[in-house]
Amino acid sequence: MRAAREEVLGRIRSALGSGSVPPEIPRAYRRRGVHEPGAPTLLDLLEERTLDYRAGFVRATPASLPDAVAAVLGEGVARVVIPPELDRGWVSKVDAELVVDDPSLTPATLDTTDAVVTACALAIAETGTLVLDGSADQGRRAVTLLPDLHVCVVGAGQVVGTVPEAVARLDPRRAMTFISGPSATSDIELNRVEGVHGPRRVVVILVLPVDPDQPE
Repeated sequence: MRAAREEVLGRIRSALGSGSVPPEIPRAYRRRGVHEPGAPTLLDLLEERTLDYRAGFVRATPASLPDAVAAVLGEGVARVVIPPELDRGWVSKVDAELVVDDPSLTPATLDTTDAVVTACALAIAETGTLVLDGSADQGRRAVTLLPDLHVCVVGAGQVVGTVPEAVARLDPRRAMTFISGPSATSDIELNRVEGVHGPRRVVVILVLPVDPDQPE
């Protein structure tokens, strides 16, 4: 098999020749939207697209964020996994056992947790997409796959308009996860099933900037 592979590759090299130059990739697509990150129009669009994906969406201020997280988790959640460097203030009012993924929890242990709370790298308004890059406040990919509920906190300034804008801001060396709503799949008859290969429920909590003219 190896000899056959080398023969095929050798023929390709001969056909290409030594002076072949790959064609330039066209970049005529739209690189960015018309709004700056965090613009009210983008925040509204992110909410609209998130709800389209059957995910939840909550708006909060920095002061009300702990209450918002606790309310989203609700009374039916007994164990919550959090990444090692998640802001503990965010979960300070959660009435459930908090399990820190440090050292890394086993899949069996993660399977006993009801929810996970994470930050994100950014969010894309046009596609209603959350992007996680494995940073210490977002955690490794496994912690967002096994719990039934993923609560993701997004700062208003992290919301960009388009996918190219997002890609330009991300570090390509990191392992990234793009999340557009809860895990879902459909069979040939279009019967939708959620939670097959990830969380059955996703809730985005958007943290709005504080208006200096208004009390928090």
